[in-house]
Amino acid sequence: MSRATFTASELDERPSTAASNVRETVDVWVDLASPSHPFFFKALTDSLSNVRTTVTVREKTETVPLTQQVGYAFRTLGRDYENPHLRKIGIPLRTAQLALKAPRADVALSSRNAMCILAAKARGVPSIHFTDNDICASVDGLKAEELYHRLEAQATHNVVPEAFRAEVLTGRGADPDRVHTYDGYKEDVYVAAFEPDPAFVDELPFDSGEFIVVRPEALSATYVDADGSLVPDLLVGAVERGIDVVYLPREASDRKFAAGLPEDRVFVPNDPLSGLELAWHARCVLTGSGTMAREAARMETPAVSFFPNTRISVDRALIDQGEIFHSLDAGKILDYVESVTDLDAEPDRTRARRVRREVAGLTAGLMNDLMG
Repeated sequence: MSRATFTASELDERPSTAASNVRETVDVWVDLASPSHPFFFKALTDSLSNVRTTVTVREKTETVPLTQQVGYAFRTLGRDYENPHLRKIGIPLRTAQLALKAPRADVALSSRNAMCILAAKARGVPSIHFTDNDICASVDGLKAEELYHRLEAQATHNVVPEAFRAEVLTGRGADPDRVHTYDGYKEDVYVAAFEPDPAFVDELPFDSGEFIVVRPEALSATYVDADGSLVPDLLVGAVERGIDVVYLPREASDRKFAAGLPEDRVFVPNDPLSGLELAWHARCVLTGSGTMAREAARMETPAVSFFPNTRISVDRALIDQGEIFHSLDAGKILDYVESVTDLDAEPDRTRARRVRREVAGLTAGLMNDLMG
């Protein structure tokens, strides 16, 4: 495994507008497959000099509108399916679409995305893959999921947080010398680039200006094995305690959890809202998955995870460090929310900016090596 060559003091001294120098102009293909990807890759590519970026996007929940929001020009190729059986068909189908229709490029960038890696390999394009997921799936015997993660490891280079168990990638066939680590988390990269809008709270219906965010578990995902959601208990409990909630359903079926609750206390937006804006302005962020909890934690907003299964290493590290509170007990979670002080809820991006510079510098170095 390798690390970026910059020292911490050098990284802190480098201006963010010149974070990374790619020696010659590089045509970069970025493939976005999930909602967090537009923010990560826009923040990363904006940090790199001498890159020309072409973007493809998979239709999956809010991925397309969020790609528009960050300002990328893009082409939509393929879609995700809520049905697990259709999803198995959708992934190889989209891989074939990418292999046939992907743009000409010198290097491909992706995150947790075997589709892009395989398509790039088929076209003779080297790939740089960013991942933080070192658990294959929570469902025993899910061979398709195991294969997908094994294919992710076939990228030319893999870039992972230090908290990631790198032996997972090498055990799946990755070259240890091409697994590169950085001191932080992938969410740091785009948290660092985020500029909050003070007027954002005006879009919300709460008189107090204080609220929490609740995002449900991804119950249809292959990596989640749960009998039901904790969200109904959280929403009812929040209303009973006088806590205002922005509730963000993942899928149409999640909307039923807010049915019958007062709309002036539990706000379900009709249009996508920026998760980063919500995390910046919220008193606390509660999520049944990992990404939103890590986004909040890395901007130093109190964060709660109620992910129901075995947690990936980056989540375990943040829980062990006290940056994320984890529980499957709605009462304990709401007790934690009520314990949050004004000082606790004061966000900051200083740490994230250091990590963004490190990741950008590492990526530029890999591109320079690939270009010879």
